[in-house]
Amino acid sequence: MAKTASFIFLLSVIFFFPTFSLSIRVPDLGPMRPAIARSPIENVDRLIRSLNLDPRDANDDAIGRGSEDLGKHIVEASSASGTSVKELGRHAGYFKLNHTHDARMFYFFFESRHNKEDPVVIWLTGGPGCSSELALFYENGPFTIAKNLSLEWNNFGWDQASNLIYVDQPTGTGFSYSSDKRDTRHSEKGVSNDLYDFLQAFFGEHPELVKNDFYITGESYAGHYIPAFASRVHKGNKDNEGIHINLKGFAIGNGLTNPAIQYKAYTDYALENKVIKQADHERINKILPACELAIKLCGTSGTTTCLASYMVCNTIFNSIMRIAGNINYYDIRKQCEGQLCYDFSNMEKFLNQKATRDALGVGDIEFVSCSQSVYQALLTDWMRNLETGVPALLEDGIKMLIYAGEYDLICNWLGNSRWVHAMEWSGQHNFVSSPEMPFTVDGAEAGVLKTHGPLSFLKVHNAGHMVPMDQPKAALEMLKRWTRGKLAEPSYDFNWNPTM
Repeated sequence: MAKTASFIFLLSVIFFFPTFSLSIRVPDLGPMRPAIARSPIENVDRLIRSLNLDPRDANDDAIGRGSEDLGKHIVEASSASGTSVKELGRHAGYFKLNHTHDARMFYFFFESRHNKEDPVVIWLTGGPGCSSELALFYENGPFTIAKNLSLEWNNFGWDQASNLIYVDQPTGTGFSYSSDKRDTRHSEKGVSNDLYDFLQAFFGEHPELVKNDFYITGESYAGHYIPAFASRVHKGNKDNEGIHINLKGFAIGNGLTNPAIQYKAYTDYALENKVIKQADHERINKILPACELAIKLCGTSGTTTCLASYMVCNTIFNSIMRIAGNINYYDIRKQCEGQLCYDFSNMEKFLNQKATRDALGVGDIEFVSCSQSVYQALLTDWMRNLETGVPALLEDGIKMLIYAGEYDLICNWLGNSRWVHAMEWSGQHNFVSSPEMPFTVDGAEAGVLKTHGPLSFLKVHNAGHMVPMDQPKAALEMLKRWTRGKLAEPSYDFNWNPTM
């Protein structure tokens, strides 16, 4: 009876609260195009098309091979140093996921530029439903895309310090697809199982990398993916399920992990950064009790209450955005331009060229940066708390790094800091009482770091939602030092010049 009454109260908030409107945009974590709030149930035919289900002409040879050396196919890259793309080990292709009906997961793989014994790092972009190619070409991959659609070297690509994997996931994202709609994922259990199967296939294809340290990284909605994925890998190792994966840690950049805490931080962050005024802060905060109740119900009952919590709690964000106007909610220093608040159109043009599609073996699959249907399929997952599995990983010595650019609103550093500090584990007291220290790169402060044992939190200066795009050198230095266990040590390499 109490639960029924609570749910009726939530519905009254959704339809009668004066600041709520079904025609306002909802936040997307990817980056993702600003969207109109709508029912997650779409026309079946449209759903199948936008999820890349049953593509018209997927390349069966590419699907069957597992991976293929792109050195023979990828379009020419240009670089000031004259280095040829063919000189690097590059792989891309599909792996069929064993425990699905017909899902194929697409990936890029780049060997370390310096040492094959470097860690293996996998990157997951959020959304949900945004392709990891966004990170590959605009953040931390080996290449960037020039205006003439040629590839240029990225001096600060994370392949400078790791063997680097980018995955299009969940199924239906980017070039990944299935011919069976039952492979659409609605929860982190399905997402993490698919990623685990992907890793088993990948390391089966690359046994020479099995002994390397392994790290999971990503940003935004990957704050949901990554803790579930890390727990799945750790469980698989403990249960001796398949190939042992040498998991050492996971890192989340500007992620959404504990919504109950992070949504409460929206108004505080917005007020602190003068996006809203004190009166706005007080008015919008009146929504918080309903949001908190909604999240609580989502954690204990079915999908309907989770969808209700998504709608109620995002009233907080939407109320801030109505005041902020056309601000870029991934970087409050900028204005939002285009569907994704950034211009990523060259990537879509490049990946949809016939020559590129032929080289990648993806047939006629049209590349879309962010899939609205994958996003909608995971709406009921949005407000769930993924922090719950983290303490067990920390207790077993698996490292976690939470980092956040200071100018991001949508997954702001304040909310991330609060959930990390509030998390209960054996080292909580020592972490909370640990002093903050400068994170220095080339002798200058690039951020503020707090660390104890396996847990670290880094606030990155002069960066928004996509830290590796805004501060590429600091992001690469962060990865190098974190994977080497030296995150808290200062950098004295004042004239570091990466070898091409």
